[in-house]
Amino acid sequence: MATFLFVHGSWHGGWCWEKLAPLIERAGHVVRTPDLPAHGSDPTALGEVTLESYAQRIGAELLSLDQPAILVGHSMGGAVISEVAEAHPDRVRILVYLAGFLLRDGQSVLDAASTDVDSVLMPSLKWAEDGQSASLTPDDARAAFHGHCTQSDAVAAALRLCPEPIAPVATPVHLTEERFGRTPR
Repeated sequence: MATFLFVHGSWHGGWCWEKLAPLIERAGHVVRTPDLPAHGSDPTALGEVTLESYAQRIGAELLSLDQPAILVGHSMGGAVISEVAEAHPDRVRILVYLAGFLLRDGQSVLDAASTDVDSVLMPSLKWAEDGQSASLTPDDARAAFHGHCTQSDAVAAALRLCPEPIAPVATPVHLTEERFGRTPR
């Protein structure tokens, strides 16, 4: 039996794993799907969110488990699980990047995303007036994330998306060979 800690990507919440988590649990594994700060049902204000607060949230979840976990990071969640492995390498069994950002030390999600010239996501962003967050229309979300989902699943997901704080995705990761580097991925 393994313990899985699933970390969602931008605009989403722990809810995005609701169809996958039961399948893994039925196979006898433990699954946790927390919300990052300001995502899902978490009430944290957008202006208070940092990459560090993401990593602290997942780190606290990781430390509450009775065994090292398999961390699965989707998209931006890849940067988060890398930071968690840097902070808690002995509590991470393996890192899995599900279409996730596997960044180099000193690189940010925005750095990596800006190099994707074929992205349907970056040109679709709707920036908040204060510049602290970005959102997507339901149609843009479908094109970027839910193109292979049923219409009803895509609509349900679009209704649950939240604004994405910019500070965490603009912050470079800090990764060392001694800590993050020794974690299998």
